[in-house]
This record gives sequence, C-alpha cells and structure tokens, in this order.
Amino acid sequence: MEIKILGHGSATCKRLYAEAERAIERTEVEANLCKIERIDDIVKYGVVMTPALIIDGEVKCMGQVPSSEEIVSWIQIAAAREQRWGPVNEHYGDPV
Repeated sequence: MEIKILGHGSATCKRLYAEAERAIERTEVEANLCKIERIDDIVKYGVVMTPALIIDGEVKCMGQVPSSEEIVSWIQIAAAREQRWGPVNEHYGDPV
C-alpha cells in the first residue's frame, strides 16, 4: 500500500504525517509512507490545498488533518480492497 502526504513541509503537513504514521502502526498493514513536497509533483494529483493524504492513488483529504482513527478506517478499507482485488494502479484506482 502506498500512502503519500502532499505538502510543503509546514507544521500542518508534519502533523498529518505523524497521524498517518500512528494509523499505520495501529493497523499493522504493510505500507510505504512518503512525503511529496515539490509543487510540480503535488499538482499532478489534482490537489489544490495542502496538506493532502493519498492512499493508493486516491485523494482521501486535502486542506485538513484528519484524526488517526479516520486514517485507520481508510487504510482498512484500502487493505480490504487490495486483498480482494489485488494491488491498485495508483494513477487510475484500478486493479493492476
């Protein structure tokens, strides 16, 4: 599973990254968490406000910091989808 935090490195972006780390630890799902900070890369996702959270290519939120509990639920849904359908094509949200 690919989880990305999009933002310019502000305190809010760092808070979202920390919430995502907590959520991953709680779910025990194998996930790759990374930061995307370059504006050229951020706009490729159609994000107009940061921070933003992307799970397997799907924008889950932007302009806010959801709780780790909410992120846990998104991770669990993505993990169940991946278990049922296999890995997801990050750019289209379709199974690979």
